[in-house]
Amino acid sequence: MMKTITLVTGNKKKLEEVISILGDTFPHKLIDRKLDLYELQGEPDYVSESKCKAAADVVKGPVVVEDTCLCYNAMHGLPGPYIKWFLEKLGPEGLYKLLDGWQDKTAKAMCTLAFTEGPGSEVKLFKGIVDGSIVYPRGPRDFGWDPVFQPEGYDKTFAELGVIKHKISHRSLAVQAFRDYFRDDCSLLK
Repeated sequence: MMKTITLVTGNKKKLEEVISILGDTFPHKLIDRKLDLYELQGEPDYVSESKCKAAADVVKGPVVVEDTCLCYNAMHGLPGPYIKWFLEKLGPEGLYKLLDGWQDKTAKAMCTLAFTEGPGSEVKLFKGIVDGSIVYPRGPRDFGWDPVFQPEGYDKTFAELGVIKHKISHRSLAVQAFRDYFRDDCSLLK
């Protein structure tokens, strides 16, 4: 029997991307719901797990929360889970200029999916990490910090890669791990 899992997001593009990566064989229905959850501070795993627990308390059922980080190696992982706020205040050019004082322009794009079957249940974390560099913004500016992140081995930013991004991105890797978890444990959500 197919169960519904709520992806906590107000971004329809994110829902479409996750559903596309999950593919037709995912055994459950994914829906979205925008929740105004308290923005926690801390390390990425703590932020993801706490947001997932809070979302499950509101939804009263299975939820998955996605948290994305952009971690500059020269800045010891910052802006990390605070990238949303940095982007909002500085824009793509400002994200690039943050590294003006450093030679090291490398970074990690990290996505953590936190899943729980409901209130009081264990939270499972699924990660995807892509190494790359911070570059001057290139490409469409309709999806977060994609214009400033150029993945290792590519000469284009996430924003310029189009559909290729969906196959190699940090989100894709995390969603694939999430999908594999359900494939490997058929007893989940029965």
